Amino acid sequence: MKKKVLRITGIVMIVCGAAILSVLAYMKISRELYLRKLLKENIVFEVPGLDIKVPVLEGTDSKALQVSAGHFEGTGSPGHGNYCIAGHNSTIYAEIFNDLDKISIGDVMYLYDKDDSRTRYTYVVTEYRIVEPSETSVLRDFGDDRLTVISCTDDGKFRQVVVGIRK
Repeated sequence: MKKKVLRITGIVMIVCGAAILSVLAYMKISRELYLRKLLKENIVFEVPGLDIKVPVLEGTDSKALQVSAGHFEGTGSPGHGNYCIAGHNSTIYAEIFNDLDKISIGDVMYLYDKDDSRTRYTYVVTEYRIVEPSETSVLRDFGDDRLTVISCTDDGKFRQVVVGIRK
């Protein structure tokens, strides 16, 4: 009797484990397919040296930042003005900019426009700094063509700011 209960318990555990793994695999595949769709339909931000390649959605609300980087409304456009984007540095939310603190002056960043030709704009990193969350002057127009990338520090208390000037 005891062996029969253990055997049934084992079978139930195996079936439950397989079901859980199937659900997790489905979720991962669904996220990957959704990301590919977003990469095809939106502006794309890439830092090849950090293996970052993410879609950029319009706006910086929580819905956009859960799956992508977000463009600050009212700032430049790809290749023109100060194009400002933000993304999470978090293990809880999208892990988009977790390695942003490893960027170096001189690194290359790209923006791919969503136009038919997928125009690529190249930016060279000229600045990396940490600022207070209330520091919004980084969003203003500086009279040149730049890309400003903003993310939280690891502890979430400050903001990392990366500036690249269009090449």
